[in-house]
Amino acid sequence: MNEMKLNEIGKIDLTEDVIKISLHPSYRNGLQGLEGYSHVNILWWSHDCNNALSPLNMVTSTPYSPDDMGVFATRSPERPNPIALTTTEILHVDLDKGLLVVSWIDANEGSSVVDIKPYIPCLDRVEIPKTPSYLASWPISLEDSAEFDWASVFSH
Repeated sequence: MNEMKLNEIGKIDLTEDVIKISLHPSYRNGLQGLEGYSHVNILWWSHDCNNALSPLNMVTSTPYSPDDMGVFATRSPERPNPIALTTTEILHVDLDKGLLVVSWIDANEGSSVVDIKPYIPCLDRVEIPKTPSYLASWPISLEDSAEFDWASVFSH
């Protein structure tokens, strides 16, 4: 297997009442034009996951499925490369300070950001997605997720 290198472009900052993506100075100009979008995809490194899975351990249990699943059929941070993806609403872009303020992210304080991509419906939205039957009660949109009782799903 080939080893790859990622560059951290910024950090997740959860220290205040807002959720900020703070970009390193050399990446700040990359925010130019992002204010024209309502949503963004944030790719971040799940640094709190110390259990990078080996190719021999690719099946895992999940808190929401009745059966064990292959890691690529889950959103678990425990995977060969703990790269996580969050789609979230853009609240503010500050190009001068290199800040992106978002409505929500499931990352922890200090998580490394590895990329930011605008949410483009014709590329990121699937009109009628297929999901396993055990997900039938889950919300069908990001907006509906805000009101959903996630604790009932992950309380097993």
